[in-house]
Amino acid sequence: MVGLSRLGAAASLCLAAAPAIAEEQAGARFADAFLAGDVGVLWAAMTAEMKDAVHSREAFEEIRAEILAELGREVAVRAEITTHEGGFEIYRRIGRWSGTDQPVEMRITFDAAGTIAGFWVRPQAVAAESRFLDYRTKADLHLSVSGEWYVVWGGRSVEENYHAVDPAQRFAMDLLVLEDGESFAGDPDDLASYHCWGREIHAPAAGRIVRAVGDLPDQPIGETDATQPAGNHVVIDFGAGEFGILAHLQEGSVAVAEGEAVGAGDLLGLCGNSGNTTEPHLHFHLQTTPILGDGEGLPAQFLGYVADGRDVAHGEPVRGQSVSPAE
Repeated sequence: MVGLSRLGAAASLCLAAAPAIAEEQAGARFADAFLAGDVGVLWAAMTAEMKDAVHSREAFEEIRAEILAELGREVAVRAEITTHEGGFEIYRRIGRWSGTDQPVEMRITFDAAGTIAGFWVRPQAVAAESRFLDYRTKADLHLSVSGEWYVVWGGRSVEENYHAVDPAQRFAMDLLVLEDGESFAGDPDDLASYHCWGREIHAPAAGRIVRAVGDLPDQPIGETDATQPAGNHVVIDFGAGEFGILAHLQEGSVAVAEGEAVGAGDLLGLCGNSGNTTEPHLHFHLQTTPILGDGEGLPAQFLGYVADGRDVAHGEPVRGQSVSPAE
């Protein structure tokens, strides 16, 4: 939401594209070099700005020694993820280390030239506690999109869904469209290059609009708006204490007004890049109040969709799946 977008003071909303195998291998090589003590490999691959921040290769060696003194050594790898975020490629490696009970995340950020623009190692945040782990969604939710979309973040673990650290977005998900494994084609600075840009977003279930914001500008790639983290967005009261938030809609596209009743499938707006986001996508989460970042997150179980080619009658999309409404 580090390349990450933030949806509130304590809430985060992140966007990234699909894992890229070659990039994961490059990230893994640098991670292995760091663990083996070959800091020269990383130092040689750093941007000038990164080197200025670290000060010297000797200082980087001292940083490594401090990390190992605090966290011990990596004893097992739990997950490796490479994502695209706002023009950067970010490699994340989550593992078990000998000096802590918490999972440890190593993150290496590459710029467009493949040079290391960011690096850190620290214990990973844990998923927020929730009294709703066994909750069953009461609204008859359906996917808000048509065609096939990729689940960038979704699921219940931090590895699957970095939103899980935040109580209000405990079960949130981010969606975008991939073609040939990429979220865009052409100029990455042109919002219209992104495959999900301008696609229709529909009400996932019947309800009443309790908030509708539609006049905020779409952010240029590389810029975010932390003051209006959700950007143009819609909040729907589905009843029974369930409120759905659909964020980052395109400026001027919101087609509903506060107080209006909507039916499942009604047009809400178009997918955009407004708010604190790194590239066009749709964010959705279910929570217990209509106030953004307040209340507690609720599991959002959807009806009648296809995930990776398999029919799902009732389920929660998870990171890495390609999902579409059932025909």
